[in-house]
Amino acid sequence: MINLDGVQPFAEGGNRRCYVHPENSYRCLKVTIQDQSKIAKQNAPWYKKFRSESTFDDNIREQKAYGQRALKKDDPETWKHLARWHGMVETSIGLASETDLIRDNQNNIAITLEKYLFTYGMTDEIQKAIKEFETWLRSSLVLTKNIIPHNIVLGYEDGKIVLKIIDGLGSKSYLPLTQISDLFARRYVERRIQLMQSRINWDLTGRKGSWK
Repeated sequence: MINLDGVQPFAEGGNRRCYVHPENSYRCLKVTIQDQSKIAKQNAPWYKKFRSESTFDDNIREQKAYGQRALKKDDPETWKHLARWHGMVETSIGLASETDLIRDNQNNIAITLEKYLFTYGMTDEIQKAIKEFETWLRSSLVLTKNIIPHNIVLGYEDGKIVLKIIDGLGSKSYLPLTQISDLFARRYVERRIQLMQSRINWDLTGRKGSWK
């Protein structure tokens, strides 16, 4: 068991807290906030309340998402823009999803795309990185939920920015067609790209109205 007693998270989302692995500074441990799955079920629309509480646990959903068809390919390029998953591990504060911890070229924990855009705007460098990321999505057919800038961080390879997904993996589709058909997967991925572009534009223009 990994002891996280007294360890402060370096980031916190709506459902999970993120910790640096005490024995490996290049690994992230995501621990679900206590009772958050129960709260999420209570606040869910009526048609989702029939689901088990475990289906509202982000760690369990992440585990399932990393088992998707695209990530079973024996191709290193599949992981170019995605933090690798290393399984579920027991910690002193609960079960954790263990993933790569992406760091920048100064070995600091990588900042999110959201923070970069709010700080520097749409620079030529980040615009190029986004285009490369979109090309990867189209070729890998990795399925994601809506791609939000705070779920992407800026890694570096060969001196250039490489965007990495750290959260939000999986499919929003209720039908399994995206998991068994490249045609449906391509349509789904293209829609995620369009929504990502819309969200980035919304962030950069003052977040007025709906980003969708």
